[in-house]
Amino acid sequence: MRSPESPWMWLVQKEWRELVSSWPWWVLVFLMGPLVGVSFISAVRTYAEASGWGGTAGGVGEAFSPLVGIWAPTFSACEVAAAFLLPFVAIRVVSGDRQSGALKLEIQHPMSAFARIAAKALVLLAGWLLALAAPALAVVLWRSYGGTLYWPELATVLAGHMLNAGLTIALAVAAASLAEHPSTAAILTLAITVGTWIISFIAAVHGGFWERAVEYTPTAMVAQFQHGLVRLDVVLAAVTLIVAGLTLGGIWMRLGVAVRRRIAESLAVVVLTVAFILLCRLARPSWDTSENRMNSFSQADEQALRQIHNPLEIEAHLAPEDPRRVDLEHRVFSKLRRIMPTVEISYVSATSIGLFEQTNPHYGEIWYKLNGRSLMSRATTEEAVLATIDELAGLKPPEEMSEDVFRGHPLAVPPHGAAVVFYLVWPGLIIILGFISHGRKA
Repeated sequence: MRSPESPWMWLVQKEWRELVSSWPWWVLVFLMGPLVGVSFISAVRTYAEASGWGGTAGGVGEAFSPLVGIWAPTFSACEVAAAFLLPFVAIRVVSGDRQSGALKLEIQHPMSAFARIAAKALVLLAGWLLALAAPALAVVLWRSYGGTLYWPELATVLAGHMLNAGLTIALAVAAASLAEHPSTAAILTLAITVGTWIISFIAAVHGGFWERAVEYTPTAMVAQFQHGLVRLDVVLAAVTLIVAGLTLGGIWMRLGVAVRRRIAESLAVVVLTVAFILLCRLARPSWDTSENRMNSFSQADEQALRQIHNPLEIEAHLAPEDPRRVDLEHRVFSKLRRIMPTVEISYVSATSIGLFEQTNPHYGEIWYKLNGRSLMSRATTEEAVLATIDELAGLKPPEEMSEDVFRGHPLAVPPHGAAVVFYLVWPGLIIILGFISHGRKA
């Protein structure tokens, strides 16, 4: 007699039972508590000291935002777990059926390999959501201390780590489907993860194309979300990579299809993915969800910059590893690109470190060109750059409005009870639940 339940829902339930009964997932959930605890306790203690706790200078915390002071370091534990723990859980879920022979039985059912991959990915994402209960506890503790919450920026941080988890799951699923053995899949996943770090290192040394490419690596993507910045091109690129990884997993899960055909289909997926990511770069919209507008200029400055309709060209004679270039890029130029899509910024240098270029009289110059006029400046502060652009465009520098100044949310309270929650209560609860789950299975 045919079951009234759909085969796909039956598969989802089966995958969920296997996930809950697997020790790798319980280890992930177990370690999330101490990982989040270390980050959260350290962040709260630093925040409290900067706010005047323990005899330190009061008032420093007024410049602090919980986004940077609390949530970015606390949720960084999720990034560590996603990079080093979640892949093993995903590989276990995908490779388990192949190792046990269950995959051959599943293939006999009238269900596409992509539907099976979707079921596994959905279950893995649900398992990751449960693991995020640890940082959710940090939010509850922060509120109990009297800390403020700005939900848009907290939701942005959570969304960034969900996308990062999706990338990890897609990568692990593709590796587990390609490799014959789970250990091979784990090595392949780790190699690709390390490869993204190498790209970041190359970008820091050589700049140029690598600086644009590194923006789409998981580490850079998470960093943007942790600072309250949502870029449409980054989101589209991340979703594209997730879909591509799951598609590759579905292609290589079809054991009855010829290897040559699977290779051809995989190459087509790779080509389409690269082409779509290149198109994603054309998506300009971005949103600054941080309460202190750390990714944006003041509203008065942005209104002034919007009056400039002609292309602005900026040429900075600074080497990739020059601290002034790093400061200029992250504090000024990144904001300028968001408000002026037509701006063209280029860097000029003969070496990577710029140490022996200091004798060049032109090194350190920043040239601004607009409407046939040019101005040169060596200052790298936000105020100096905006003043130069206003002068070049013939605009009157806007007056700073008091409502544009972020007053901060100082909180001189130590992390009471956090150590007990994350180091004792959480591990003890997970151990009990883990043994109960395996006891029911037995």
